[in-house]
Amino acid sequence: MSRPSKRAQRELEDLRNEIHEHDHRYYVLNQPVISDAEYDRLFRRLLELETQNPELVTADSPSQRVGAPPAAEFPAVQHAVPMLSLNNCFSEQELHQWDDRVRRMLAAEIVTYLCEPKLDGVSVELTYEDGVLTTASTRGDGYQGEDVTANVRTIRQVPLQLDSEQLPPVLDVRGEVYIETGAFRALNSQRAEEGLSLFANPRNAAAGSLRQLDPSVTASRPLKLFCYAVGRASNLAVRTQQELLRYLRKLRLPVNPLYQLSEGVEEALGFYNRLAGERREVPYQVDGCVVKVNDFAQRQALGQVSRAPRWAIAFKFPSQEAVTRVRDIAVQVGRTGALTPVAKLDPVTVGGVTVSRATLHNEQEIHRKDIRIGDRVVVRRAGDVIPEVVKPLPEQREGSEEPFHMPSRCPVCDGPVVRDPDEALHRCHNLSCPARLKVAILHFASRGGADIEGLGVKRVDQLVDKGLVNRISDLFHLTHEQLTSLERMGEKSAHNLLREIEAAKGIRLDRLIYALGIRHVGATGARALASRFGSLQSLAQADYEQLVDIPEFGPVAAQSVVDFFSSEDNRQLIRELQEAGVDPHPADASSTGPLEQTAFVFTGSLEGMARREAAERVQRLGGRVVSSVSSNVDYLIAGDSPGSKLDDARRLGITVLDEQAFFQLLSDYSDSSRE
Repeated sequence: MSRPSKRAQRELEDLRNEIHEHDHRYYVLNQPVISDAEYDRLFRRLLELETQNPELVTADSPSQRVGAPPAAEFPAVQHAVPMLSLNNCFSEQELHQWDDRVRRMLAAEIVTYLCEPKLDGVSVELTYEDGVLTTASTRGDGYQGEDVTANVRTIRQVPLQLDSEQLPPVLDVRGEVYIETGAFRALNSQRAEEGLSLFANPRNAAAGSLRQLDPSVTASRPLKLFCYAVGRASNLAVRTQQELLRYLRKLRLPVNPLYQLSEGVEEALGFYNRLAGERREVPYQVDGCVVKVNDFAQRQALGQVSRAPRWAIAFKFPSQEAVTRVRDIAVQVGRTGALTPVAKLDPVTVGGVTVSRATLHNEQEIHRKDIRIGDRVVVRRAGDVIPEVVKPLPEQREGSEEPFHMPSRCPVCDGPVVRDPDEALHRCHNLSCPARLKVAILHFASRGGADIEGLGVKRVDQLVDKGLVNRISDLFHLTHEQLTSLERMGEKSAHNLLREIEAAKGIRLDRLIYALGIRHVGATGARALASRFGSLQSLAQADYEQLVDIPEFGPVAAQSVVDFFSSEDNRQLIRELQEAGVDPHPADASSTGPLEQTAFVFTGSLEGMARREAAERVQRLGGRVVSSVSSNVDYLIAGDSPGSKLDDARRLGITVLDEQAFFQLLSDYSDSSRE
């Protein structure tokens, strides 16, 4: 097999980081900047490259994940059964191709599908224990979500106790929280009267309402819920999706009545076409149709890929378009210094929503489409959600339109802007740029990093705007007096924030590496670096050859680490953190959890998730993953085509688990870790 080219490696790294950034904006910040169509284009290119270069697939690739990590303000909830995403299709031909694959795998001439409207809302999981609602969580990254129990309890449709004798001891119910279109307009009208910012669309309104720190605010919002699936549900006597929906309705859970049982793909297409024609009459936003294999035994046979089931697909509606004018093109600056152009538009209604801004992606895309300031343009709300500029209308130009050029100086800090010849993005290289600084602080304080509770977007804005924090290290020099001088910061809040900052001085080494925001280094890479070098000082002195030798690292990530520690400004930041008392400890020193001191070895390939993701889940529960079989190993996990390690494990009497037993073990210990 030929080695992947450096260009392919670089493109993969850039795609993953770009998609991670968009996932964070969409799922965590609720501030997406690209359309569904553009996101799908990026994701398809990622899948194409990973299919061509399977050896470059990493555990932290977006293809191995769903959504994004939980927001830092809410406790994490582990999903006992992963909440998978769905693959999309956009044409009848693609739906027929999916149907062909399903029938071929099942050796069936025709398959019965259940078709449901695809709501544009927020996925949640409700956990009922002995019929009582105990936990409600968002999907998060599919394995771990946000605890929003107090807020979900305010949704009047959600029963706090299920009234049925046919309940399993634990039942995880899954559904979609949404806001009806009319209620959304009324909510925005009220906010306009109060001088508050308006929500972009019902989905953002639902997500923002569900993530309120004050449940009374959530209670004031018109949230609703439709349930459509289950996670854990032992001894549940349902065999089809249709039976499941009837069962959920019997439990008095809200179920969308607009579903249809379809014998074969043609009937499914009929449902899609009827729904597309009638969706304006539906009281909530629908952006497509979900087609699911009805029979659960057939679903089991079909299985899943790493991030989505093979037995379901979302057939998306065509996007809606309108014509308006580009008044100006503004530039936004992200955490890595990436500059993103955004079109400021004459407000126009697209699909029932007023649009005044649209993404333009990058300068190359603007020039490729020849979009100019002053142009009349076609604007699309792809998937009925995020607006994008499709194309200009050059025949309507009057001669006053101006071409756009990316500024040579940062619009926020006036620092130099540079574009790497190998990538499309321009970047501000000033590490002290306020725009970069704010996002960098949020990243540093995030749950995967220093985990500083109470350091959210508004608080960071205050600290930077008032000049109290000009470097990340300034966080550790804040005083009680400085904090209480901030608007809406009381004595107790200041005390709590200072306590969180003090606790962050004992950060784990891998978390500190992640928190520093090194390009191309995610949580998995940070753990690998911490394990390999043991201290920040040793890592700072590592050369390219040492880094590229790490299995989790490719050439791009290795060079990125070298570049980071070559910067005098970054070295100065690390010295400042050390002088402020930040003293990271090795990961092993805090590897606590129900699997503490339990050693695992993997052999063969896993179907349900990448081996690296499986290793991460073991480590999150306190376990250790080692590479070789010895008498100190507790479990060997044998996937497809296991190697000689299986024989070694049997010879030594080590417990061998297949994939299903391994996932059950993780589920059992995940449950125990929450008790």
